Amino acid sequence: MALIEFEYIDTQKALVEYCEKIKWASALAIDTEFVRTRTLVPQLGLIQVYDGEHLALIDPVAIADLSIFSNILCDESVVKVLHSCSEDLDALWHNLGVVPSPLYDTQFAANLLDMGQTLGYANLVEQILEVHVDKGESRTDWIARPLSSEQLHYAAADVFYLLPVYHDLAKQVESLGQTDWVFAESAFLSQKKRTDLPSEYAYLSIKNNWKLGAHSREALKLIAAWRLEQAQKRDMAINFVLREQSMLEVAMKLPDTKAKLFQLQSITPKEARIHCDTLLAFVMQARATEQADCPGRIQRLIDFSAYKKALSELKRICDELAVENNTRAEVLASKKQLNQWLKWCWFDFDELDAMALQPDIISGWRKALFVPKLQTLFAKDNTGQFNALRSI
Repeated sequence: MALIEFEYIDTQKALVEYCEKIKWASALAIDTEFVRTRTLVPQLGLIQVYDGEHLALIDPVAIADLSIFSNILCDESVVKVLHSCSEDLDALWHNLGVVPSPLYDTQFAANLLDMGQTLGYANLVEQILEVHVDKGESRTDWIARPLSSEQLHYAAADVFYLLPVYHDLAKQVESLGQTDWVFAESAFLSQKKRTDLPSEYAYLSIKNNWKLGAHSREALKLIAAWRLEQAQKRDMAINFVLREQSMLEVAMKLPDTKAKLFQLQSITPKEARIHCDTLLAFVMQARATEQADCPGRIQRLIDFSAYKKALSELKRICDELAVENNTRAEVLASKKQLNQWLKWCWFDFDELDAMALQPDIISGWRKALFVPKLQTLFAKDNTGQFNALRSI
């Protein structure tokens, strides 16, 4: 691996000077290093930036005001290149209050080129540039200071090779006429990162919530909302507030005394001791709630008789679109995304409704592809299996 030159930026003055150098770039390779072990929000430890000439490692721990760099992230004339950008978007959004735009995710571009659906950065660099990238420092505590020379060079490599990889991928994707797909998919991911599930609906994302009766659902709704709000208030990883299995058992068993609460198998003595009064109060509130006022039965796709047939039809549509657009069905939609649409159509209320979002396959760049096919499917349906689908 080549010796990479970089500038370590830990003062406001140096940041301003660097941003002056890169603001005219056509594209910037960007990566972040962060720690997210005990916190809800990623703790940003380093931002790597490379314009092809000037590579910088920006220290957000040392610099209080990063707004001048945030302005560049939002500059629509500069393409921001990231690889597998989901976690980086989280880190930037929660720490800087912005997400990069326009954004080009090289992992999605590689997927379009059939190089692998979740191809890692090191493997991508090796395939395209025939360079080995050392990933030995990936578990570093990026908040600790000072960072070692090895850690800094590891971080620099994450953007040094990304820019030439981007130029290579961009040419290949352009030859397929699918450049717009990459930008649109990246923008779609950015939009979703800015949308959170309201705390009052946090119970919808809890595994096995469908097993609960009415009053247990009410208890789960109350406890899940409180747990999320506590995590947000204290910036604490959500399971450090109360583990999911503990919360679910409390909701399922509805203990009405301290003795019964401490006897639950899932809850730890520490959880019971710290949260005893709070949990019992929620249980009592749930028990006192009229059944008609409790959350409705939580639905599952497998409980719908038309599910298997409907999923098969959606997969057929995906296959047709893949042939028509010279790509693979997996690029257009995963099984999870097809199921997401069916839930949105059939369920009385789901997480997308709670966030005022539409399913992936009828949003962004996929909408123009899928909607005509879905409308044709509705028109031909004479079995009634799709008559519960909401309009698109």
